[in-house]
Amino acid sequence: MTTTLVHLVRHGEVFNPEKILYGRIPGYKLSERGQAMADLVAEYFADADLTHLVSSPLERAMQTAAPIGRVKNLPISQDLNLLEATNVFEGKRVSFSDGELRKPSAWRHLWNPFRPSWGEPYREIFARMQIAVESARVAALGHEAVLVSHQLPIWVARLGYQNHSFVHNPSHRECNLASVTTLKFHNDQLANVSYLEPAAALYKESTGGVGA
Repeated sequence: MTTTLVHLVRHGEVFNPEKILYGRIPGYKLSERGQAMADLVAEYFADADLTHLVSSPLERAMQTAAPIGRVKNLPISQDLNLLEATNVFEGKRVSFSDGELRKPSAWRHLWNPFRPSWGEPYREIFARMQIAVESARVAALGHEAVLVSHQLPIWVARLGYQNHSFVHNPSHRECNLASVTTLKFHNDQLANVSYLEPAAALYKESTGGVGA
């Protein structure tokens, strides 16, 4: 039996003073605290048997992957399957108190949380994350791989692999900044899912961006 670990890493805190849902908008990079989070994640993987490192092409993900690459002397590949989910509210503030969601014109996008009606369907997100995970599992067979992605794709992947419903409350996602969700495979079968937060010491003052 061959054991392979695929670690899904969420990027660190992003500099986003406007607190908009930045989604796939280019130019959103890690804050100073986000860079410190990335360094803590790299420390966590210092003694890991990493042989494969892949990132979403977005800047914040690549910046989070960079310290891991330096510590492990690994090149960083890019995979579009790890991109953030699309969302009709991208570029806008999303809150019911002072954002886009208080406007009646936005409500037509909220009618079906099962899909969801405001963005990329959950099943499509899971399908592309499965492709990324399987590719990494094969590439790192018998070792460990890191995939740096975004909160929603990672959370949907976890729900899918654990055969849970995709419908959820976003505030209940267990996928904090710079967190690590680990998929453990025995041969090609998922054996276990675990979660930890190497950068938890930096969360108290975190002002991380909206969605992402």
